[in-house]
Amino acid sequence: MLNADAIGLPLAESAERSLIARAAGGDMAAARALHDAHAARVFRIAYRMCGDTHLAADLTQDVFARVFRQLGQFRGEAAFTTWLHRVAVTTCLNTLRKVKRIEGRQVELEEARDQPAGNGGIDPATRQALANAIEALPDNLRIVVVMHALEGYTHAEIAAALGIAEGTSRSREHEARARLRAALGGSREG
Repeated sequence: MLNADAIGLPLAESAERSLIARAAGGDMAAARALHDAHAARVFRIAYRMCGDTHLAADLTQDVFARVFRQLGQFRGEAAFTTWLHRVAVTTCLNTLRKVKRIEGRQVELEEARDQPAGNGGIDPATRQALANAIEALPDNLRIVVVMHALEGYTHAEIAAALGIAEGTSRSREHEARARLRAALGGSREG
């Protein structure tokens, strides 16, 4: 291994690159050292984006979970902090979009009290059959149909999240819906 002076890197950058390489190889102490060195910065980014201390703490954990899963993809072309910042912002934005979708579906308790109780117009047996049919789908189809039909992601967002083409996302959803219709024994459009 070259020493830092031989390649002209500052000692801190050389030490960080060493930690990154060791953490990518499964060294938990190196991963902890990287976390400790950057957790406060990631928390500040998350807090500035969401404005909630508890959510920012959760987002910080999510960011580092993603960072350590993807550490082998870090090529070192930019500074680690630049890459970490991008992962943090992307993670925060994705979470905030999801929170916004969920909050958009929520109704105040007072408003909900005046609404008739119901199950969305689906009887319990059909609801269970649908849940079973979705569960039986192959992973690649189930993920797309759940993300689009149930979670409200666009096909562009699904494509970006899964690393597939937008058309692939659309065709997987179409195939999933066809399989669900067949499994439920009907030809209704869904």
